Amino acid sequence: MKKPARLLPSYKPPCTVSGKAMDMMAEIAAAIERYRILLEGPDGLRLRKANHVRTLRGTTAIEGNTLTEDQITAILAGKRVAAPAREIAEIQGAHAAYTAIETFDPFSLPDLLKAHAMMTDGLVARPGQWRNVNVGVVDSLGNVVHMAPPFPNVPRLMADLFAWLRNDDAPMLVKSCVFHYEFEFIHPFPDGNGRTGRLWQTVLMGSWRKELLSAPVEKIVWSHQQEYYHALRESTARADSGPFIDFMLDKILRALTAKGEAAVGTAEKTTKKTTKKTTPSPLSATTRSPKSAEKILAIVRAMPDVTVRELAEATGLSVDGVNWNIRKLKSSGRLLRIGPDKGGHWQVVD
Repeated sequence: MKKPARLLPSYKPPCTVSGKAMDMMAEIAAAIERYRILLEGPDGLRLRKANHVRTLRGTTAIEGNTLTEDQITAILAGKRVAAPAREIAEIQGAHAAYTAIETFDPFSLPDLLKAHAMMTDGLVARPGQWRNVNVGVVDSLGNVVHMAPPFPNVPRLMADLFAWLRNDDAPMLVKSCVFHYEFEFIHPFPDGNGRTGRLWQTVLMGSWRKELLSAPVEKIVWSHQQEYYHALRESTARADSGPFIDFMLDKILRALTAKGEAAVGTAEKTTKKTTKKTTPSPLSATTRSPKSAEKILAIVRAMPDVTVRELAEATGLSVDGVNWNIRKLKSSGRLLRIGPDKGGHWQVVD
C-alpha cells in the first residue's frame, strides 16, 4: 500500500546551519558516548543528582534567582532555608518540571502548557496559559530590546512552530536550538518564557539522546549569560537563528565535555567532607596540589575560552582556589592570558 505523503509544515523558521555548527554536532555525538559511560559508572547516580541541582541553579539564576547550590540541595531535601519565598517557589517549580521531563511529549502543545504551569505555579496569574497582553523584553537599564508579536497571534505562531517540529527532517540538535530561539522571539507567556524555553530544548534533545536530559546545559548558559542574550539579539537582527544555533551547540558541547572533571570534583568533595568533616579553605592542600593545576591546564587546552566559574565547576575547587592556581601557573610561565578577561582566551605553554 502506498504511503501517504508526509505533511510539510506551512512555516519554516529561517535558520542557517554553519560549518562550525556541523563540526560541533559531530563533536557532541562523540561526547555523548563518553558522557554515557560516566552516567553508567559508579558515580553515575551522584552525577545525575549534582547535575539536576546545577540545572536548577543555572536556569533560575539567569532570571535573577540568587539561591546557591547548597541552598537548592537543602530545599530539595525538605529543609528550611532562609531565603525569599518567591525564589524558593521558583526552585520548587523548576524541580517539578525537570523531574517530570521524561513524561513530556516533545511535540505536544498541551504538554508544553503543562510544563509552564509546573514551572510557574504560584508565581504568575495564568500558569499554563498563553499571554493575553502585549509584552516587550527590556534590558537592565529599562530599554526595550524586543517587542514580541501581538498576543492574538500567539496560538497560531505556536501551532506553526510545533507543526514544523513534528514534520521537518532537520537534525534534532538543530531543531532544538531553532525552537529555543523562536520560542523566546514569540514570548508566548507573560512570564516564565526563558525557563520554559530552556526546559523544552532539553525535552527535545532528550527525545534524540536520553543522556542529554541530565546534561546541565542551563548552568553553562548561565556562565555565559551575556553571550546568551547577545546571540538572541543577533539572531533577531539577522532574522535568522544561525548565531543562536552556534551559541547553543557550543554550550551543549561544554556541558558534556566538562563532566568527566565535574564527576571527579564531586567525588573529591564528598571524600573531603567524610574524612575531614570540614570544608577545605581555598588554599588547602588539595587546592595547592599539582593535580589541581594539571586539571586546569587540561581543561584550558580543550576549551581556551573557559571561564573561571566553569573551571571551578569542572575541578571541584572554589573560585578562589582556581584563581590561586591560575596565578601560580601564570607566574611559572605555563599559562598565558591572551586579550581581556571578557572576550580573551587562555594559552597553555608546554
